[in-house]
Amino acid sequence: MSGTFVAVVGPSGAGKDSLMNFARERLEPSGLIHVVRRVVTRQADGDSEDHDSLDEAAFAQAERDGAFALTWGAHGLRYGLPIGLEDDLSAGRIVVANLSRAMIPQLIERYADAVVVAVSAEREVIEQRLADRGRETAQSIQNRMERRVSDRLPASTIRIDNSGTLEVAGMQFVALLEDLARQARRA
Repeated sequence: MSGTFVAVVGPSGAGKDSLMNFARERLEPSGLIHVVRRVVTRQADGDSEDHDSLDEAAFAQAERDGAFALTWGAHGLRYGLPIGLEDDLSAGRIVVANLSRAMIPQLIERYADAVVVAVSAEREVIEQRLADRGRETAQSIQNRMERRVSDRLPASTIRIDNSGTLEVAGMQFVALLEDLARQARRA
């Protein structure tokens, strides 16, 4: 495969989807990148990420049928990345996906040249973003903030702080993706 898989990881509220949408608007029309639409066992609504939905049984069947490149469970839900992303990689595109930090070892095993981008934000910013979503109680937000996740990220992980304006972090992410696309063309 001649493309590059870019895994975007980080805690809920760090702004991963916002960064990916920022890059999608600027780069996807050129055909250089493809932002993967995840499949989740949660109904889509206007307040959550744009995703495809399957119930548990349909997800399990799709998984058995080989419909996913990667799957994982988190927060009582199942997540999958469609196997079709490999067509984009074969075509030399940069494939961008929101991935669980716990999945990085499996990602690297399957896509050895994957690039990991860890998105972070200041604690207060994350708390406010989670509260603004209105999907969690104040106690569940506090529980989430206290949780310590061993991220097992490779030393080569690129870190982007998204505490400030989306424009600043977004342009850093776009520049990274453009650089990866240039490298892929030279290879």
